[in-house]
Amino acid sequence: MTKADIVNEIAKNTGVDKASVLATVESFMDVVKDSLAKNENVYLRGFGSFIVKKRAQKTARNISKNTTIIIPEHNIPSFKPSKTFVAQVKTINK
Repeated sequence: MTKADIVNEIAKNTGVDKASVLATVESFMDVVKDSLAKNENVYLRGFGSFIVKKRAQKTARNISKNTTIIIPEHNIPSFKPSKTFVAQVKTINK
């Protein structure tokens, strides 16, 4: 499902025009990205959490040049679904 599909589905279910729904979806994504960039987690009860995970420094190898490089510690965004979300997906697949 793409962003356009999501906008179409929400517009169909709510009766709101697609331009307003698109602006709302874009704004939601901007707020989530900005919060994660500020190292703030976003919690949506019953849906899940957008969280920032810290990756530790590690040593990697470039096998083509036979060298090692150090990858510094860094943060990555992650999504953790709620228990009800996971349960719903599990029951659909059975």
